[in-house]
Amino acid sequence: DLAYSAVSYAENALTTASGKEKKRSAITFLVSKLPIALPFKGIVVFFLSGFIDKAIENAVEYMNEVRNED
Repeated sequence: DLAYSAVSYAENALTTASGKEKKRSAITFLVSKLPIALPFKGIVVFFLSGFIDKAIENAVEYMNEVRNED
């Protein structure tokens, strides 16, 4: 759910931005919502970066599929 919220946020906030900028924004949004103390956030993000990236990509694919069904 957090990945979908992040993608939705990026889509609405950056309507004219490139996909790369939207993805970066979605990742920043997602990371900001993680319930982790600030000193440890960078370490956790480093170790989970692949997972976070894949979660954002899956959310984008799902949202595009839903949008195309309408």
